[in-house]
Amino acid sequence: MAKKAFAGIALLATAAVAISGCAGGGASDADNTIDGEVKGDIKVVTWRTDLVEDGTFDKYAEAFNEEYPDVNVTFEGITDYAGEMLTRMSTTNYGDVIGIPAIKPDQYEQFLEPLGDTAEFEDTYRFLPAASYDGTQYGIAWGGNANGVVYNKKIFEEAGVTELPTTEGEWLEALQKVKDNTDAIPLYTNYKDGWPLTQSFGNLGVVTDDPDAPITMAEDTAPWTEGTDVYAIDSLLYESVAAGLTEDDPLTTNWEQSKVDLGTGKIAAMTLGSWAISQMQAAAEDNGGSADDIGYMAFPANVDGTQLAVIGGDYNLAVSKHSKAKAAAWAWIQWVVEDSGYTEAQGMISPVIDKPLPDNLAGFEEAGVELMEINPAPAGKEGLINNVADDAQIDLYGPIYRQKLVDIARGAADGDKESYFAELNERWGASVEKLAG
Repeated sequence: MAKKAFAGIALLATAAVAISGCAGGGASDADNTIDGEVKGDIKVVTWRTDLVEDGTFDKYAEAFNEEYPDVNVTFEGITDYAGEMLTRMSTTNYGDVIGIPAIKPDQYEQFLEPLGDTAEFEDTYRFLPAASYDGTQYGIAWGGNANGVVYNKKIFEEAGVTELPTTEGEWLEALQKVKDNTDAIPLYTNYKDGWPLTQSFGNLGVVTDDPDAPITMAEDTAPWTEGTDVYAIDSLLYESVAAGLTEDDPLTTNWEQSKVDLGTGKIAAMTLGSWAISQMQAAAEDNGGSADDIGYMAFPANVDGTQLAVIGGDYNLAVSKHSKAKAAAWAWIQWVVEDSGYTEAQGMISPVIDKPLPDNLAGFEEAGVELMEINPAPAGKEGLINNVADDAQIDLYGPIYRQKLVDIARGAADGDKESYFAELNERWGASVEKLAG
């Protein structure tokens, strides 16, 4: 599976689409509720085709049946999950357990079985807002990711970096040590593939400790101004490139090879979500390195000495409104989230609040990093940051404006950081005022 597809799910904006479909019904037996008897046949429809094909899900089903022997669980993996599920949900046949696709929250009741009041789950689970509407919970995240920097611990040690950076200045000093004392590329941008350049935007909020950062930015007429989140995020990239601390020729970068190179110490660091850790560890082991060499650090910024890391959920698991075995479907969701070992195996953050962070995020705990979730946009402001970005023609969730930032920093395009940020502010500010008016 191309795990990069889920790298930004925390994240800051979800495109919801309106679809027409049949209202609830079809499975209206009074005994068929999530609180009923746990029995029957359920189909789990999933985007994790790899776990269907390699038998992992079958092993989960066997373990589940030890507790719930009267449930028959089958699986269907869909490669184009996001697209095909939207089509299927115009029918009543879209499985019993699904990952909620990009439907609008006000459509949840039409397609999904309510699980209870959101307040009832707040002491148990993380990542609730994305699958909640009007105080009702419709899904539970299957796992979560953090945002930050994946790095090769062995290279940092060889370079003489004894403490992880918590400011831009310390970051540049650390990368300079890597350049001076090792043969590794300090920071690899993956400019050519493009999408890795967008990953750092997932840190929006950690510079200012603002869980409403997307709305704050959407209402700011000059967000590329020192002291803001996006200024710090883009400045870090610019200054790293301008100081000669990235790959020599960004036009020839290669994502697949970069995993091998970071795993084996030819690259020191990449700004990616924590989903990438397991891929780097696997690349290290497959190419003569060690999984133990792969570390993960928070974005180099702090608020009064405390570092923060944005976390967010992957797909939310939900029970179909049309399931004929709703109690069994709900039992599966709770079991797979709490007892299957999925998040531990995948190195993801468990949605269960009381569970520890995965081993690959142990560095966060050691450094005292605090986790933060981004609040959902308030009513009337859903998608506001996307609307401003679209109007300003600044691809916040794409690579184009960041590629230009890299080009300016390396001298391949005219301007400097100040002039480019001023241009971005002018375009952004005009759109903020236009949409506000």
